[in-house]
Amino acid sequence: MGSLESGIPLKRDNLFRSHSAGRTERHQFLQRPRSRFSRFLIFKKLDYLLWICTVTVFLFLVALFQIYLPGSVVEKTGTSLGEDMELSYGDFKVLKEMGVIDFAEDVRFEPTKVLEKFQKEARAANHYFSASNRTVQRFGYRKPQLALVFADLFVDSQQLLMVTVAAALQEIGYKIQVFSLEDGPVREIWRKIGIPITIIQTCVNMPSFVDWLNYDGILVSSFQAKGVFSCFEQEPFKSLPLIWTIHERSLATRSRKYISDGQTGILSDWKRVFNRSTVVVFPNYVLPMIYATFDVGNFFVIPGSPAEAWEADTVMASHKDNLHFRMGYEPEDAIIAIVGSQFLYRSLWLEHAIILQALLPVVLEFPLDNSSNSQLKIIVLSGDSTSNYGAVIEEIALKLKYQSGIVKHKALDVDADNVLSMADLVIYGSFLEEQSFPDILMKAMCFEKPIIAPDLSMIIKYVDDRVNGYLFPKENTKVLTQMIRQVFLKGKISPLARNIASIGRSTARNLMVLETVEGYASLLLKVLKLPSEVASPGDVAEIPPKFKEKWQWHLFEVASNLTYSTDRTLRSHTFLDKFEQHWNHTQRERFGDAKAANELFVYNIWEEEKQIAMANARKGREEEEIKGRTDQSYGTWEEVYRSAKKADRSKNDLHEREEGELVRTGQPLCIYEPYFGEGTWPFLHISSLYRGIGLSTKGRRPRAEDIDAPSRLPLLNKPYYRDILGEYGAFFAIANSIDRVHKNAWIGFQSWRATASKASLSRIAENALLDAIQSRRHGDALYFWARLDLDPRNPFQLDFWSFCDAINAGNCKYERLKICEMNFVIYKECCIYSFSYPIPPFLSVV
Repeated sequence: MGSLESGIPLKRDNLFRSHSAGRTERHQFLQRPRSRFSRFLIFKKLDYLLWICTVTVFLFLVALFQIYLPGSVVEKTGTSLGEDMELSYGDFKVLKEMGVIDFAEDVRFEPTKVLEKFQKEARAANHYFSASNRTVQRFGYRKPQLALVFADLFVDSQQLLMVTVAAALQEIGYKIQVFSLEDGPVREIWRKIGIPITIIQTCVNMPSFVDWLNYDGILVSSFQAKGVFSCFEQEPFKSLPLIWTIHERSLATRSRKYISDGQTGILSDWKRVFNRSTVVVFPNYVLPMIYATFDVGNFFVIPGSPAEAWEADTVMASHKDNLHFRMGYEPEDAIIAIVGSQFLYRSLWLEHAIILQALLPVVLEFPLDNSSNSQLKIIVLSGDSTSNYGAVIEEIALKLKYQSGIVKHKALDVDADNVLSMADLVIYGSFLEEQSFPDILMKAMCFEKPIIAPDLSMIIKYVDDRVNGYLFPKENTKVLTQMIRQVFLKGKISPLARNIASIGRSTARNLMVLETVEGYASLLLKVLKLPSEVASPGDVAEIPPKFKEKWQWHLFEVASNLTYSTDRTLRSHTFLDKFEQHWNHTQRERFGDAKAANELFVYNIWEEEKQIAMANARKGREEEEIKGRTDQSYGTWEEVYRSAKKADRSKNDLHEREEGELVRTGQPLCIYEPYFGEGTWPFLHISSLYRGIGLSTKGRRPRAEDIDAPSRLPLLNKPYYRDILGEYGAFFAIANSIDRVHKNAWIGFQSWRATASKASLSRIAENALLDAIQSRRHGDALYFWARLDLDPRNPFQLDFWSFCDAINAGNCKYERLKICEMNFVIYKECCIYSFSYPIPPFLSVV
């Protein structure tokens, strides 16, 4: 680029010429000292014209943006602001395209990882069956079974939602069992729809005596049921599909405190629970975003919940006093509430400015009170109590020339119910395309308030203009002004608007029931991996329409506890407080015990070393005294080696022979109980008659004489073969060199699942079996046992042969004689292996 002074291209050798060189008149001007800035511009060869244009465009954009700031609205006297500043959604399209403002249209939650996981599993299953030319053949032995786990059975919206979903799932073939950590009034409601209830304990301090393998899937409701997750974090329940539904915000709010206080331990504990869940389900698209701290890629949204309708009913039943007076308004004031999206984004104030400008002509036309102020009041319901958004609203109202006191701001997390209950009209003032129907608008409709909303796609899906609400085009806010004039008639809500609000309440009370019911049914089809013995559930389309039209309100009409809005929130905070106290107490005890144990360990080491040193010194003196007195024959090296190996083997054998094994040695029978994982420990017997055999080295019981099956059968170290063989792997492990482990004349096997289903040997049966064996009543026989008193086909408690004749047309008498000739005996309580299921058909034929 040329020089600005001479227009002649400059060369570096001319610029850095030595001062001792001769100078000519031509170069005298070029050799004078220059400033650093000028040299910079020359050296970098900048395009000055482009640089000046860039600065000009930047200043223009700054000026344009400054015009629309709340504090920079141009005031003009003598004319109304409506004539000077025509703000509408369309006016901001240019700015939005330029990126100056943001309407948060890209704020969306997509469960990408969960959907990809489902698609990958579906492709893998299809590829397997297509490659092997196989089809899934189901025998339909039983229905798919689900376990619903709750923290309590109190009357609230979560119970209403799950009762509705469970009733619909029963219609397409699911069998459901309810478990709860605490009893409550909803027990009778569950029984009314034919679902049994069991009260259980948490798995943190108390063992759970529930065989969760009986269920094909687990549905846990609320984070207050966290205590039961310890059951599902242990084998053999770790692989069970688990769907966790969360409705509360409390944990997300509390997580910010954990992060600021550096309580990483509590956060890690909660993340572990979230990670165990197969899918975490939320009822709206806001909750997964505020729970982002715990997101491990398993978040999912099934939109729809009766929570807003339930809370509205509770507030309307409890707020009997005059809310106008409590909130600082007069009884004759008409109140308009402006609500919007729960998301906070940069252009939120612009949307509120648009709505407030549309309301300004109505305010000027409204009747005046005794103080010459308009009786129309406006409340902007947005943000939380910690934000300073109220100052922004005041500035906007000031620039729009509203009278003082007309426009106020209220926090959404504090005054939402009071404002919606008191308002005469609710305007939805957000132009953001939501993924589901806005909760705040649904609650306003449940309060039986007339609503006005823009024609967003998710809103027009449920709201019909002038039927159950009012809709205006978001590009034309003048229509909004006309609608407000139609809603009010002489300062009061018109009869037409009241009728529309009544219809809107009926719509909102059962909004998105279809999406919720079908959402859970579809999710179960993707999550559950049903074995071939389980009948396939019905298709989602087979659910009767009556279960997808309304929540099961009629079942809860008799319930007297309708305090969800206060009690449920209070219980969630109380639960978190107790959890934090327990966590802190446990941490203090852990560190205190560790310190004390460390000190005790050091002291014990010192005492042990002292005793060893004294014993060695005494032994050394004794050896010195007897040395030389006797001649000792050490034998050959081979003899010493064989003696050492023999002593080592004896030491290992004696190490395993503890008190229980010594008692078991004198008994004629030992019953082995195969198990896998810590979750089975509560179902194992602690008796000399029984002995556990662990299918995995990791999950063995401490201080127990259980047999390590993988050490006897290394094939069980591989999970694939361990899962394929199941408890039969324990049979093969015992059979491998059985004389080294089993020292009894008789051997038996009983599954831990028989104990879980209460089908194991009773005390009376144990004594009868031992008596028959010791007396050799039947000689060398094969015994099996099953609980006939628990079989639904035996209501009259018949003995085995009578029951067998009853279900086999009397043919068991002939088979009995045939079996006796073969020297086989069917015992009264009667199997080779203890069955946790009803008697198989081949045993019934015998």
